Amino acid sequence: MQKRIYLCLAHMSGNEQKFIQEAFDTNWVVPLGPNVNGFEEDLKQFVNSVPSESNNPHREVVALSAGTAAIHLALVACGVHAGDEVICQSFTFCASSNPVTYVGATPVFVDSEKESWNMDPELLEQAIIDCKAKTGQYPKAIIPVALYGMPYRIEEIMAIANKYSIPVIEDAAEGMGSRWKGQVLGTFGDYGILSFNGNKMITTSGGGALVCKDAASRQTIMWYATQAREAYPYYQHEAIGFNYRMSNICAGIGRGQMTVLDDHLNHHKHIAQCYREAFSQIDGITFHDAPSTDYDSNYWLCTILLDEQLHIHGEEKAYAEAVHGAVGGAAGVVHGGGNVHTDCEPNRNVEAMRLILDQAGIESRPLWKPMHKQPVYKNSPAYINGVSEALFKRGLCLPSGPMVSDEDVAYIIEQIRLAIK
Repeated sequence: MQKRIYLCLAHMSGNEQKFIQEAFDTNWVVPLGPNVNGFEEDLKQFVNSVPSESNNPHREVVALSAGTAAIHLALVACGVHAGDEVICQSFTFCASSNPVTYVGATPVFVDSEKESWNMDPELLEQAIIDCKAKTGQYPKAIIPVALYGMPYRIEEIMAIANKYSIPVIEDAAEGMGSRWKGQVLGTFGDYGILSFNGNKMITTSGGGALVCKDAASRQTIMWYATQAREAYPYYQHEAIGFNYRMSNICAGIGRGQMTVLDDHLNHHKHIAQCYREAFSQIDGITFHDAPSTDYDSNYWLCTILLDEQLHIHGEEKAYAEAVHGAVGGAAGVVHGGGNVHTDCEPNRNVEAMRLILDQAGIESRPLWKPMHKQPVYKNSPAYINGVSEALFKRGLCLPSGPMVSDEDVAYIIEQIRLAIK
């Protein structure tokens, strides 16, 4: 039976069972508990490991049920309400912008710059100025994203945000352990998002965390995350709260995972180096690398771009039939739309390469389709320069996780070579 190589799957450290067993032994099988407290403390120590010359304040952490829940709570804490506008990165997964709609606000999408593939600071400022001119109000928050783990141009983004007094919510869900000039992503803005989904750098099976700028912010988030109870001997509610705290069982997994986080980060960077060296020898394929030493990416997923002139075997069969299920391992439940094409899709050579790799037992996937091209956001304002659409048409994600070996990478590279005409 052919081995299947997945994009990024969790790898257990062997220490998780101890913490989970403690939870069962002490009957802490509900949200909150000793593992939650311990996991938050581990995370706090990690995110506060910044260069000694940094002036960044000490950060606090709240463990939650998902990274999406963390974004939702950050928006609530920033005072975002129905009718407000929030600046969102277009080139990313929908979990960055969907919570904006949960609170009734409007996402305003900003395109990417070519180097990091993340939010373009120039377009960001243009969007802010236009929002003020059109509505009389500045956007209520800015959400940059560490796409595939690559840091965003946070110093420029923070300078613009401070100029207009707009809070920044860093979506570092894919950037756990990535750093900008040595400082952990998620510790620059007002809030930072971490994700521990099953395909992230570390996992709690599901879950996330919100990095808060101080103890007062943490207390506010904790209050909202536990149904916003008032201090009475009975249940008194004067604000809408949420049931978003992490379970003690999931946190036990997280505590075990924290013991191998550095190993995972080193492994992802090693795999990136293997790809970097291999693709430097293959014409027509470009490995997405860090633009400079300021960008310390975790390389959560390694990505490549295929030149439009690069021809792949089987291009004539690309998009020959509609997809009827989820593409990739545990990708979730999908609607069977039955359509072959949309108005914005990867080039034929990219789809042909994906199909060839799939037949070889290798999971690959197109880059995130920009949010401004998603039908659900067709009426949202967008500031576009064409970068994210061009990248989406040419890009492919390759297996990069802790279960991917050097031999796997060699096999993947060989299959890619064979696929080229």
